Amino acid sequence: MQKKITLLFLLFSTVAFAQKKPLDHSVYDAWESIGSKQFSKNGQWAAYSVLQQEGDANLYLHQTLTSQKLKVQRASSAIFSADAKYAAFTIKPFFKETRMAKIKKKKADDMPKDSLGIVNLTSLAVTKIPRVKSFKFPENGMAILAYNLEKATDTTKKNPGNEVKKDIADFLADEEASASKNKEGTDLIVKNLFSNVERTFKFVTDYAFSKDGKQLVFACSGSKDNQSPKGVFIWNTETGILKTLVKGKGTFKNFVFDEESEKLAFLGDLSPEKSEIKDFNIYYNSITLDTAQILVDADIPGMPSKHSISGDGNLNFSKDGTRLFFGIAPIKNLKDTTLIDFENAKLDIWGYKDDYLQPMQLKNLDRELKKNYLTAIEIYNSDPRIVPLTDVKIPNASLVSQGNANYVLATTDYGNRMASQWTGNSLRDYYLVDVKTGISKKIIEKLDGNATASPNGEYIIFYDKKDKFWKTYQVITGKTTVLNSNMTVKFYDEDNDVPDEPNSYGIAGWLEEDKGILVYDRYDIWQFSPDGKNAPKNLTANFGRTNNITFRVQNLDTEARFFTKKDILWLSAFDNNTKENGFFRKAINDSKAPELVVMAKAKFSNLTKAKDEELFIYDKGNYVNSPDVYVSKDLKAAVKLSSTNPQQADYNWGTAELVKWTTPKGYKSEGILYKPENFDPSKKYPMIVYFYEKLSEGLYNYNAPAPTPSRLNIPFFVSNGYLVFAPDISYETGYPGKSAEEFINSGVESLKKNTWVDGTKIGIQGQSWGGYQVAHLITATNMYAAAWAGAPVVNMTSAYGGIRWESGMNRQFQYEKTQSRIGATLWEKPELYIQNSPLFSLPKVTTPVVIMSNDADGAVPWYQGIEMFTALKRLGKPSWLLNYNNEAHNLVQRQNKKDIQIREQQFFDYYLKGAKAPIWMTSGIPATEKGKTWGFELTDDKPE
Repeated sequence: MQKKITLLFLLFSTVAFAQKKPLDHSVYDAWESIGSKQFSKNGQWAAYSVLQQEGDANLYLHQTLTSQKLKVQRASSAIFSADAKYAAFTIKPFFKETRMAKIKKKKADDMPKDSLGIVNLTSLAVTKIPRVKSFKFPENGMAILAYNLEKATDTTKKNPGNEVKKDIADFLADEEASASKNKEGTDLIVKNLFSNVERTFKFVTDYAFSKDGKQLVFACSGSKDNQSPKGVFIWNTETGILKTLVKGKGTFKNFVFDEESEKLAFLGDLSPEKSEIKDFNIYYNSITLDTAQILVDADIPGMPSKHSISGDGNLNFSKDGTRLFFGIAPIKNLKDTTLIDFENAKLDIWGYKDDYLQPMQLKNLDRELKKNYLTAIEIYNSDPRIVPLTDVKIPNASLVSQGNANYVLATTDYGNRMASQWTGNSLRDYYLVDVKTGISKKIIEKLDGNATASPNGEYIIFYDKKDKFWKTYQVITGKTTVLNSNMTVKFYDEDNDVPDEPNSYGIAGWLEEDKGILVYDRYDIWQFSPDGKNAPKNLTANFGRTNNITFRVQNLDTEARFFTKKDILWLSAFDNNTKENGFFRKAINDSKAPELVVMAKAKFSNLTKAKDEELFIYDKGNYVNSPDVYVSKDLKAAVKLSSTNPQQADYNWGTAELVKWTTPKGYKSEGILYKPENFDPSKKYPMIVYFYEKLSEGLYNYNAPAPTPSRLNIPFFVSNGYLVFAPDISYETGYPGKSAEEFINSGVESLKKNTWVDGTKIGIQGQSWGGYQVAHLITATNMYAAAWAGAPVVNMTSAYGGIRWESGMNRQFQYEKTQSRIGATLWEKPELYIQNSPLFSLPKVTTPVVIMSNDADGAVPWYQGIEMFTALKRLGKPSWLLNYNNEAHNLVQRQNKKDIQIREQQFFDYYLKGAKAPIWMTSGIPATEKGKTWGFELTDDKPE
């Protein structure tokens, strides 16, 4: 009897399992992912959002100590009041409403608008306020919320039958009125959520709370009827007293309070709206002043000739409130309005002495037009004057010790910029600039790396790629100390396989009072004395290197500038052997090894900690389990808050396992093998090989079925009966193509030894650098039955001197220093460029291939795909070129992402499964049918 029951159970299980269906292309839109996560300050409430790929998100609020929770549809971006009694969030319009408005081509002002949601966390009552464009809580203080409404909708309707013909003057008047209306502010409502008392201020364009929430500053544009007050006002949220800081119409912005909420600064310009060049002043107010005063104007002593205050610069008080930093810029020239547009030439002139190529200059034009130079003023100086700290030759600087230090750290690549087109980056000089005198002192010259200041400003630390040393510069003495001299441990990338000096592993942070700095090696964390007087200490007791675990510090307090002696570090941990992830704890002030908290066959997000409570929120998942949100006090026991993608249980999913092999040259390599959930070792399966650098660290990543920008949709193909193999690749400089053969082909040959791999039905897919390797592999072997190459480079000789249009940079650096790994110029080693260019070997190709090459590709010249296709077409090789119009290197528009998923499935199904071919492969789509038919229909015709 027991045997019969067991057999019946097994039979029932088999039938139930067999009912699972493969994924199809209709599942994408509703598939969920975790959005932002946050705590209230006291940790009593957690908020997280669950997003759909295309659809309406949901916001969840959970009380962490009870089962009380709330779901708000279409909500996201939650923030908590400082007292943790309220939360506010954005409520998006229904996705279908926005979609319909786009179909009707409505103007921006007529599109569906966001609403504001406010929840009382005691009663869980939700208040919804329509058409809200922004909202803010103060950082501290009482639960007071300010929100700015959208402009009111224009309900007036034109009557075509009663239209009056207007002359040009009327038209221009209407245009000016419309422009003026667009610059008008809207209602700002300030509401005390505890007392439910609110106040409305009209025509507000910008606003800001002081840190303690006791003051609210805002700018009013006034209305076009000139009856409403205009200017800048400050409202005391406790007493209700309203003061006028500046009276009159103008442009006011960049409101900033000091740390103690006692001082206020902002930019203001009183010139007419239509003025092309704005004349900004810096206004200043304190609790002792009834109105704002002009602290800085264009005529203040210290202002360089033909310069003025920049409207694009940031304002920052020093931490102690005694100093204000801002930006100045050269006064712009007025446009010559007498020039006739069609009578003047339009051209770009490329000069060989230019720092940057013209495409890069044009790409960065807006940034250059807004460039401004850091300047300081001592607020209490009896002889007010400004001190410019940067200029055109030393343009960049960062504040030190939150602006309290007597210097800023400035940097420049002036004189070294031209080389960036073949090196990929510039050598930089670093200066200390005195904030009281503006005198600069060069401390580091031609650094290939970055330098930063310690929290108190006593040291500058930097990593020099040339000699691979971490160094400190002591500000008081001017002494430079090498931290890791005479050490066998490497503090740079041990696996570096590009023809450039390796990068460092970075730093974790500083100890209090600048007494120490924590630096990463490949596995462990080291504590160095910045003056070099104390021997380096392995803070993690060499536990990482001994156990092949990589430790990195979790940044749990985003406001902390350093670690204290009492701190307990939370460390993320990655096991390089098993690819498991987890967390350890480590006290800074002891010499013990890190304490294991959790390690799992899973991928964890970074931890987020409640500000005032030892409580963590994070998400966790793996390839099989969709990531969900958890809350925990110690990470050993956790409460699961979410349950995403329950529909996954209805589909044939898959598994992910680590595979290892030895290459022909004896290199140890590894990769991921994905198998269908219903995998049967007695069957033979087609396999698709997908690659891009190294992917094995993602063994426990969750891969949602999604229309991808260009990558292989792994879960889709696995669900539909394919094996997917993702091998790691290491490279030998000068031979990127041969390196791909070494690792990819040997990994495939290793797997082909299994009887369940159909060695005659193997495809390859890659994008960008992976696309190049696809193109190379099909010239080197005929073992692949089908290939898909996205944005490939096939001719390094023509691509070498091209432009990466998304940045405007020349492509030379990519071959000499980075991913393409030639390691020499085209004229130094032309043979390597030819040897590694598939174009010259395309007659050898026997593998059918699809090429995606888009005409707005900003990374790879799209003519590379054309070179490949036209050659294969002439040679009579089965090949297709997909050009998604106006699309980028990786697809951006969702309709195109969906389209390519269908074509990719149809292509591989035909060559690897023997399915019917679609029309687009057999007959193509002529230009006359473009936009009318897509050619997805299957036929009995053959593409060959």
